[in-house]
Amino acid sequence: MGTIKSISVASAAVTQKPGLLSNAHIVSDIQTARFSLNSSVPSRPSWFYISPHLNALFECKYSNSCRSDAGRRSSNANLGQRVDKGVVPLFCSEDEVTTQGLDDLAQRCVKYKRDGCHFAKWRCVLKIKRNTPSYQAIQENSNVLARYASICQAARIVPIVEPEILPDGDHDLDRAQKVTETVLAAVYKALSDHHVFLEGTLLKPNMVTAGQSHKRRYSPEDIAAATVTALCRTVPAAVCGVTFLSGGQSEEEASVNLNSINRVKGNKPWTLTFSYGRALQASVLKAWEGKGENVPTAQAELLKRARANGMAALGRYEPGTVTGTAGNEGQFIEGHTY
Repeated sequence: MGTIKSISVASAAVTQKPGLLSNAHIVSDIQTARFSLNSSVPSRPSWFYISPHLNALFECKYSNSCRSDAGRRSSNANLGQRVDKGVVPLFCSEDEVTTQGLDDLAQRCVKYKRDGCHFAKWRCVLKIKRNTPSYQAIQENSNVLARYASICQAARIVPIVEPEILPDGDHDLDRAQKVTETVLAAVYKALSDHHVFLEGTLLKPNMVTAGQSHKRRYSPEDIAAATVTALCRTVPAAVCGVTFLSGGQSEEEASVNLNSINRVKGNKPWTLTFSYGRALQASVLKAWEGKGENVPTAQAELLKRARANGMAALGRYEPGTVTGTAGNEGQFIEGHTY
């Protein structure tokens, strides 16, 4: 991908324009239903798009329907693909993992690009325990992410770099912040070592939160301060944007915390926005129930929560003003993998 095109696609995800981000997990592997939930969004008048930060950016699984959907290509929607093949155990570690899929990634990226995909994402997972994440796990996963990003850019695809630190455990906010800083520093060292063009990348990190089993409940302001501090200490200003994952938070928690992050005073050279799965779709799936007659209701839930997150990405969300079918149900799944 040329330099200007690479920056353009990466920036499209985080510029302050109307649009909607739809994550890959919206209806699992049921392709037809996924597109029925999304189908009405790109065709609506431009004023109806409700997320101020996302320019009709859709993440979908690679399939014939994605490949042949010329309508989405012509409606200012950038198609993307998850390209990792899941986690595998890291030998001689304390239950740590690495992510597989590099072997044939170059060939797959060429195919994805030819068929209309402009961005990709790759998830690596690290765990906070007494002795983890280990140096071995941090270095392994950082280099895997860097190699993935390099391969994507060689195929003219924008890589979304996702080093997720799981919220499992009883660690406090300070430990979570320190681990996040250590991991992100290693990731950007590896990206530099592999000559990755940072202006043509996006970062998809966890927010800095205490472990799910920790007794103290930190305020959104505490979480925001820890998150922004960690980013300022580790993420270069050349990166276009930071698109947070929700990490098992409830829909409302994810919106409120993103809102607080964007209200933190100080220098934040990147756009701070969202790339949520469960925290964007819990109410959608609950309203849908797999029934065709519930699709309009599910669409309304999706648009409602996307509007809330869009305002949070601007620091303008008023907590409690949007309620979904899922209420404030936490989306935490212990040892979450997909």
